[in-house]
Amino acid sequence: MKKLDFAKENGLIPAVIQDFETNEVYMVGYMNEESLRLTVESGIVHFWSRSKKRIWKKGESSGNILKIKEIKQDCDDDALLISVELDGAAVCHTGNKSCFFKNSFEN
Repeated sequence: MKKLDFAKENGLIPAVIQDFETNEVYMVGYMNEESLRLTVESGIVHFWSRSKKRIWKKGESSGNILKIKEIKQDCDDDALLISVELDGAAVCHTGNKSCFFKNSFEN
């Protein structure tokens, strides 16, 4: 993996999480260098919690773990697209499979 630009957003980069097979977007989280290192080393997604101010492994309390299949970085080296296999039933803390279940705009 090429060097990422963590400086633009105070040490954090957004990570879009999507299903490896269906491409369904599950969530967007934020990573710092340490959470990315833990993600790569363990094969399980880790984030930096902006509210708790700590690293958390996705699924540490729910048991719904995100297993890494592929990691891509964008052209500016400041965002990630992480394709995963969901080991569990839901990604969202609400119990929904995806965090993107609210319809905000209809045309």
